[in-house]
Amino acid sequence: MSDHYAVIGNPVDHSLSPQIHTAFAAQTGEDLVYEKLLAPLDSFTESVQTFFAEGGRGLNVTVPFKIEACELADALTERAAAAGAVNTLVYGESGNLLGDNTDGAGLVSDIRNNLGWTIQDKRVLLLGAGGAARGALLPLLAEHPSQLHIANRTAAKACQLADEFSHYGAMTAGGLDQLCGGFDLVINASSASLGNQLPPLPEHLFTSTGRAYDMVYGAKPTPFVHWAHELGVEAADGLGMLVGQAAEAFCLWRGVKPRVEPVLAQLRRTLTA
Repeated sequence: MSDHYAVIGNPVDHSLSPQIHTAFAAQTGEDLVYEKLLAPLDSFTESVQTFFAEGGRGLNVTVPFKIEACELADALTERAAAAGAVNTLVYGESGNLLGDNTDGAGLVSDIRNNLGWTIQDKRVLLLGAGGAARGALLPLLAEHPSQLHIANRTAAKACQLADEFSHYGAMTAGGLDQLCGGFDLVINASSASLGNQLPPLPEHLFTSTGRAYDMVYGAKPTPFVHWAHELGVEAADGLGMLVGQAAEAFCLWRGVKPRVEPVLAQLRRTLTA
């Protein structure tokens, strides 16, 4: 019998995870079934418990349950504990649930391996101070940028986040209205693109070789990516991050790391068809 995995969320219809993990399974020869699991907003824990009681082996967790998944897990990886959110649950042999957060690893993998951009020794700007930014901080700091600056509409939230993560590495923080130029890489971890909006940003934000990355993806360029292109800046959306975080989860579950590139290329063709 095939091992059973799923993505759990509400809503979950839009998720590309089944397509991604089915492609990974075919690529690696792993015998598994991957489905979508819609959980009632007030019954996340019960839905998870039922899934594993019926033989499930692992779950991806999407909105709005990542914080609840963190509280439900019996143990957390360092990056999940730092993020305060879990997007991957692993069912152990003893019945314990391990919670991990693979979002930041997927981000860094996409930037470094798929796009061929460098983070080490670069000046990096992270826009936003919510869950997406929290999940990205630890993997970004591990790449040793020369500077990591967090900017948010509410400066106090950015400063609080920088203070929370200060024992992992040095960083600075402030409001969007305090930004000036000189960044090699600007990463949009804010929710602005989800609402088809652009954060209020100065034009002279990038170095002459600066690049822009939006964690949000879509069939068309996000407002942030479109803005960067208008400035003549190389930019990418977060589809590669989505596939990269899925590859991290797949490896946690199956012990084998799938190749991201062919799956990413197929998804891009599907989205833009």
